[in-house]
Amino acid sequence: MPQVLWWGRCDPEYSRNRILRRLFADMGWEVRFFHPLASQTGGIEAFFHGLKRPDLVWSPCFRQRDIRSAAAWARKWQVPLVVDPLISAYEKEVFERNKWSPESIAAEKKRLYESALFATADVVVADTPAHAEFFRQRLHVRQDRLCVLYVGAEADLFSPRPQESLAPPFEILFFGSFLQLQGADVIVRAAEMSPDLAARWVLLGDGELKRQIEKQARGLSNIAFEPWVRYDELPGRVARAHILLGIFGTTVKAGLVIPNKMYQAMAAGRPVITRVAAAYPQPVRDSDVIGWVPPGDPSALASVVRKWLAEPANLVRRGQETRRLFDTFFNPEELRKQLEMILTKARKARHR
Repeated sequence: MPQVLWWGRCDPEYSRNRILRRLFADMGWEVRFFHPLASQTGGIEAFFHGLKRPDLVWSPCFRQRDIRSAAAWARKWQVPLVVDPLISAYEKEVFERNKWSPESIAAEKKRLYESALFATADVVVADTPAHAEFFRQRLHVRQDRLCVLYVGAEADLFSPRPQESLAPPFEILFFGSFLQLQGADVIVRAAEMSPDLAARWVLLGDGELKRQIEKQARGLSNIAFEPWVRYDELPGRVARAHILLGIFGTTVKAGLVIPNKMYQAMAAGRPVITRVAAAYPQPVRDSDVIGWVPPGDPSALASVVRKWLAEPANLVRRGQETRRLFDTFFNPEELRKQLEMILTKARKARHR
């Protein structure tokens, strides 16, 4: 049985990691974990732990700080290294948090640092073609070392359930971590524009901007906030909604990614409204099944909601077609093919 060593202090239960672990298992791979106490001394710890040589080293999402030691250990044992960052730390600090100007020395140092880290990998994985292009253009990752692996969703967990009722009041549900890219402020403004609709706008979750959003929504009777539910309870909560909301932010990252919540919403077979983004496959972008709206546009969001709720009988059909889009482009078999391509490319890169 081939073995893959996940190098870094990752959360194995994070959605991306759970799906990848299942894909590896389905393909006959054994997943082993190495969680160094300190990123800088990972190689030394690996020596004292007596790590056996695997067939592949995998650097999981959000663990840029562990790439250097993983790369050194992989080189020593002549094992291919795959880096699956999911985000760019440079993009996050410069374009998401606006910590530095893109023209600043600090931003350039961050870009060069991350570019050097990615250059140590045999394969760099992006979660969308748009994100792969960002890695190529901004971080100078070689085209022949780039692969795409969509995030996907656990389709057996987020499966279509019958709609309990198509009568008002309708529920429009956002669930997320209130990040800037999600544009929860756009949702609040859209609800403010729609006081006459027999609808309840629910924002579920928690995160860095939630208090700010709650303050913005103060006094609006058609908005409600709910705390996070357990992950295994989320599909049931999603099934109670009539319309699900994706993201609406205007940041660079918001146009590069397909967030977890979109895959889960599509898999659940509910109608979804989200912002236009180059991250989606062209046939999905061309489909009128999804409610596409310009980024940062509450008026457009309110307009689509109003149009859909005027014909509630169509919501079930739209949800079914949304699930069909998921099954066509983001199903587990498609993800498996993408992972197989990554493994093939990694093996060839190491033997060059």
